[in-house]
Amino acid sequence: MTNDPTSPGADIAAYAYRPSLLGAPWEFRITAGGLEWEAGRKTGSVALRDIRRIRLSFRPANMQTRRYVTEIWADNAPKLQIVSCSWKSMVVQERLDGPYAAFVRELHARIAQAGVHARLERGSHPLVYWPGLVVFAAVTLGLLALIVRALQAQALGGAAFIGVFCILFLWQSGNFFRRNVPGVYRPDALPATLLPKG
Repeated sequence: MTNDPTSPGADIAAYAYRPSLLGAPWEFRITAGGLEWEAGRKTGSVALRDIRRIRLSFRPANMQTRRYVTEIWADNAPKLQIVSCSWKSMVVQERLDGPYAAFVRELHARIAQAGVHARLERGSHPLVYWPGLVVFAAVTLGLLALIVRALQAQALGGAAFIGVFCILFLWQSGNFFRRNVPGVYRPDALPATLLPKG
């Protein structure tokens, strides 16, 4: 596959990203026959009718806080993962918001046109999400209790430090849980919170 989906005027039915600095890039192309993929020497194709399940999720990483992931399960194929950012160097991950969103939308449009009845899931798996939300709530309450205790002890510096940490924790973790509520969606109504703007 030679088409570069990140170049101006490129076909929106193609997308490529590098999942690791040293690994081969993953390349995807939607064709009349289905979805073709290539990763180094590994190649394959999946007929649209063989796609059983797709999951859209928001998964920030250490160096990329705006990272979106599409996972595809199909008959006779490995699980395919399409990610919205790509490694460029030892310390830089490039965001591919526009090409990623366009490719994911096009994939869903082709699925809808083909009448494929795949299960379209959004967010985290319920068995991961709900226990995680309970832990998030418990940690938040614990931090608030520490702030109250520090104020009662007139330790203003400690209360301020815990307060700043609590705000950052609520902002980062709260955003993750807000976007990743488990559920299903239709191919013509993709969840806006699980696609980058662009």
